[in-house]
Amino acid sequence: MSGRRGELCEGVEASRLVAGMRELRGRTGLSLAALSARTPYSKSSWERYLNGKKLPPRGAVEALCRLAGEPAGRLVALWELADAAWSRRAAPSVRAEPAAPPVPSLPPVPSVPPVLSAPPGPSVRPPFSRAVAAVAAGVCVGVLAVGAALAFWAGEGRVSGPAQRAVPSASAVTGCRGRACDGKDPQSMFCAGAGLVETPVERIATRGQHLQVRYGTVCGAAWGRLRNGRVGDRIEVWVPGSAPRSVRVRDRFDAEEYLVTPMAAARGPQGIRLCLYPVGGAAKECFPG
Repeated sequence: MSGRRGELCEGVEASRLVAGMRELRGRTGLSLAALSARTPYSKSSWERYLNGKKLPPRGAVEALCRLAGEPAGRLVALWELADAAWSRRAAPSVRAEPAAPPVPSLPPVPSVPPVLSAPPGPSVRPPFSRAVAAVAAGVCVGVLAVGAALAFWAGEGRVSGPAQRAVPSASAVTGCRGRACDGKDPQSMFCAGAGLVETPVERIATRGQHLQVRYGTVCGAAWGRLRNGRVGDRIEVWVPGSAPRSVRVRDRFDAEEYLVTPMAAARGPQGIRLCLYPVGGAAKECFPG
């Protein structure tokens, strides 16, 4: 990749890449130290890659896919998009050309008498005028649809005006819906974008852990979220009619960032329960939705 690799990994393309890498890392069950031991990249490098602080090299993406037993095609394609977007941001700006010298003023031009109109006759229409107009209209509608979809993928949720009518269906914007979301990661399925999620439960546990129940209104699924956990803590989300889903804090990286459970299909935010199982055998704490 051209330019410096120390730049912040940001943008729609990079967010999708980071979400995919975090999903694969969760599938491997490896800590940052274990990833470092099995790849040529240090523990601190993995922390930056998985936290979106630095765009990873392609080799790191491919190495993570091998460890997770996942074909590298999808994630490498995301990396190529993120790399191309980063390269455009890193390109030097083009220097503006110096302004042309002013044109000397000229004497006024005498007025020209109006041209008489031609006598009426059969109208002549430029060839292909209707076809050109139809193509132009189609291009405008296509641009609106693509722009609206990108805004939803970016988690903006601020599309308004005529572009609202061009927003694709929910199944096109998100990666899953309802039962298809069971057991999947809400970030990589784009279920947690701004305007697409509610928080029916939010609590602070006895030892300071920050707990939330999140409900994806478009995806029709719920998940638990933990922050300020301790290594060994586990949270589990219970949804009526779905299998419970849980996740455990494995290292400092999990403890410092938001840690989410896989999703469970839910008909609504009601009746959801989130339980915290603290490390060390302390009593569990459960919060109803």
